Amino acid sequence: MRRALVRLLRASHLDAESFASGEAFLRSVDDHAPDCLVLDLQMAGLTGRDVQRQLAIRQLHFPVIVITAHDEPTMREQCLADGAVDYLRKPLRGDVLLRSIETAVRAHLVRSEDGTKVR
Repeated sequence: MRRALVRLLRASHLDAESFASGEAFLRSVDDHAPDCLVLDLQMAGLTGRDVQRQLAIRQLHFPVIVITAHDEPTMREQCLADGAVDYLRKPLRGDVLLRSIETAVRAHLVRSEDGTKVR
């Protein structure tokens, strides 16, 4: 799934990087924060929720889009309450994911430029 997402994003002329685990991403994020993070809830090691919590603890604020194959209404609510900008169920439609990324990045840039606190 991760490789397919990277191919989709790169084919759409987006600079995409993938990580084998939540831990690997968290090790890299202090050096270069992404414009947007597509975060799977079910991962080996740290879960997507664990990564989302770590980002909040570190006060790192950029758009997070959560994806999952195991949709649970309470999990959706928790992810969105914790700052995720979207919550998408697998199987993903490429056009829906791309539109979500574009909307999230655009909104984040607008908030950053107008001085609104970015969460």
